[in-house]
Amino acid sequence: QVQLVESGGGLAQPGGSLRLSCAASGSIFRINTMAWYRQAPGKQRELVAVIASDSSTYYTNSVKGRFTISRDNAKNTVYLQMNSLKPEDTAVYYCNLGLSRGTPGDYWGQGTQVTVSS
Repeated sequence: QVQLVESGGGLAQPGGSLRLSCAASGSIFRINTMAWYRQAPGKQRELVAVIASDSSTYYTNSVKGRFTISRDNAKNTVYLQMNSLKPEDTAVYYCNLGLSRGTPGDYWGQGTQVTVSS
């Protein structure tokens, strides 16, 4: 099965930056959409950013202008660069392989905690 391994989470100050990485196994990465989701305790899972196989992107309104999703197909890796972090960005972030028509794919990373606090 496809495995997704995340890294880069941690503690940041408000206004600071973090970069999340998600490395995927398998050759199907190149032709599949990748997405980042996040979930805070007691809240619903939220789609944050999407990058398609042609590198077109989508961002939820709350992160537009602050977050950037990118992919490196040679490394089978997707990134989420998070700038100007806010406390409300605090959540567990998950990468997902295979998002299609609003439905997540079956492959998820283990999740990485992002905490934004002064």
